[in-house]
Amino acid sequence: MPLRPPNPYEELAQLAGPEPPYDEPDEPPLIPAIPSDPIAAPSARPSAGPGDNRPPAPPGHRRAGRRGSRRGRAKRRARRRTRQRWTPSPFRLLRRVVKLLLVVTAGAALLFLADRCAAMYAEKKAQQQLQHALRLTAEPQVDIKGFPFLTQVAAKRLDRVDVTVPHVAADRVTLARVRASARDIRLTGSLPTAIRGAVIGDLSGEVLLAFADMDRELGASQVRFRDLGGDSIGALGRLNVAGQELVVRAQAHLRRDGGHAITTEIDGMSLDLPHVATYRPGGQGPDDRRSLVLHREAAERIAKDAARVKALFSVPAIAERLGVPEEAVGTPRFLDGLTRLNLVDVLVEHPWLLEKLGIDPGLLTALTRLQPPELADRFSFSFRMPREAEGLRLRALSVGADGIRAELSATGLAVGG
Repeated sequence: MPLRPPNPYEELAQLAGPEPPYDEPDEPPLIPAIPSDPIAAPSARPSAGPGDNRPPAPPGHRRAGRRGSRRGRAKRRARRRTRQRWTPSPFRLLRRVVKLLLVVTAGAALLFLADRCAAMYAEKKAQQQLQHALRLTAEPQVDIKGFPFLTQVAAKRLDRVDVTVPHVAADRVTLARVRASARDIRLTGSLPTAIRGAVIGDLSGEVLLAFADMDRELGASQVRFRDLGGDSIGALGRLNVAGQELVVRAQAHLRRDGGHAITTEIDGMSLDLPHVATYRPGGQGPDDRRSLVLHREAAERIAKDAARVKALFSVPAIAERLGVPEEAVGTPRFLDGLTRLNLVDVLVEHPWLLEKLGIDPGLLTALTRLQPPELADRFSFSFRMPREAEGLRLRALSVGADGIRAELSATGLAVGG
């Protein structure tokens, strides 16, 4: 057979050196996704730019990793779902915080209500115990201070307790109010039901004796009390003597008796026959004598009546005490002397003169029978702390517009068992 003519290209290929070995990539190339439009024109595919040095893809395959591939889009969607799943929304975080705050607030409210209920129960029991121990007609008011209460009870120490006791009977009068504030209270006994009593570290308070209560309770003589300043009070009342209604006045000075009681010392008593004369019973001091003196308007009426003037000057003792002649009748000197004249001694020797002056003689007789202690008893009052509260001490006294006040104090006071 005839030989085939030699191919010049094969001769050139033999002259060239051997080809370098082909190294496969570390990762197998991804199979490109099928385009959404399989009949799209090849010219629609993105062409490599002038700087793209990547080798051309095999025929029938798309270059891996392109943005238009279906698998790339699926991966991107998966990554977005993952980020949305693990990145919390600000509104979702806010809702969680609000829920947590609501739970904490509800728990705190329940604890607060439980603490206040326990405190109210303890206050009620203390009120009942005080009313029974002090034999009070009205239930006192107990207010336990400090929060929380349950921790104080667990430690057997209360910070502060305020007590107000109304209408405490004290001899002839009633104390309008006794108010005390106790601090550093140590409970004795075992918790929670076997508490026997308490020891009060420090106590301070106030006692009020109201004028309104004194007016009502000493009203047999229709007495009204008022402040005169300092430790003195004034008393004003009415008293019927020999068919005449007299106005009674007195002064009461307050005194502390051993730190547990308050007493009064009565002086300055007088009985006024309106527009006529004033009678002072005397006996309230070493130099205090009985006296009956005319009011100025009564003296002026007498000075204008010639018969009464003549009756006065017919008694030498009166003319001597007046120290003025009969011709000076009606002058200011005569009237001043007549209003300072003590008619008690004169009328004892000349009882007829009282009738001449226009005064009922029986009135002077009834007045002289009134004894100072009897009159003083109408104004005097005192009060003493109950025996169950003798650990309290009365301190400073003061008088106000509404009544008499006394300060209370005590230390280390034991209450109960």
